[in-house]
Amino acid sequence: MSAATTRSRTPDRLCAEAVGLARTAAEEAAAPGVVGEHVDVVVEGDRVVTHLFECKEFGYRGWRWAVTVARASRAKVVTLDETVLLPGPDALLAPEWVPWSERLRPGDMGPGDLLPTDAEDLRLEPGYSGEDTPPPNSVVSEEMAELADTEDAELTVGPPAELTVVPERGSIASVAEELGMRRARVLSRYGLHVAADRWDEAYGAKTQMAQAAPATCVSCGFLAPIGGSLGQAFGVCGNEFSPADGRVVSLSYGCGGHSEAAVMPKPPRPAPPVIDETRVDPFPLRPAADSGSVPSAPDGTEDLGHS
Repeated sequence: MSAATTRSRTPDRLCAEAVGLARTAAEEAAAPGVVGEHVDVVVEGDRVVTHLFECKEFGYRGWRWAVTVARASRAKVVTLDETVLLPGPDALLAPEWVPWSERLRPGDMGPGDLLPTDAEDLRLEPGYSGEDTPPPNSVVSEEMAELADTEDAELTVGPPAELTVVPERGSIASVAEELGMRRARVLSRYGLHVAADRWDEAYGAKTQMAQAAPATCVSCGFLAPIGGSLGQAFGVCGNEFSPADGRVVSLSYGCGGHSEAAVMPKPPRPAPPVIDETRVDPFPLRPAADSGSVPSAPDGTEDLGHS
């Protein structure tokens, strides 16, 4: 250890004794009654010492007033260097600043809020722009352009997002709009993967609901399919009693509201009556006299009817 290092760790006597000068400087920088007791003396270097005082300012718990004093070589007068307010070991500090793009969470947007999208957002890629070199048989090739001019068709120059009027019939923009391609940017492969991971984490096979489900959504009648490449792994739940109603769910997700999980049995139906139509059973119009259903009439008398 060198002599210079040893001297730097030993506080200068005159600088260490200048507590009053340091307190006066701290009280001039702070409001009256804010500077508290003397806490410590820190050696900054040869003949350079920092005096620390407690800070009684509301909202600055654990902070300390730091007053640095110094003395020139072979001088007997201590001079003031600087006065600052510094946090102590147990100081109450504000959280580290985070950009708004990293602080934003799903659900933070409200009515009227606008969320700007970065021009270099990796989740998006250019859609139809018209800037790519068309193939020879394309409608925007030079040969087809000359033919279009002959037939009074207009070729729109520039991306469709910059159009301010409805494209005329026969223009490239009108064809793109008819095919649903008139968007400045579309989801990139990275954007599709990020969305798929987010949806699978919320309503996927690894959730507790899916683990306890009797079957998966791929066989559920309430699943509404979606188009595009995401339709191979996701759909929209249409069961109002499901916790995922109206949300994009993975085909491997499931819940107790599966359409085929517990089908209620139908009430039993009685068997149809058996009628033998191959034979005829004769039935008399009047009961037989000896059947016992009516009293026997005397001999020689006729059947009595109503008078």
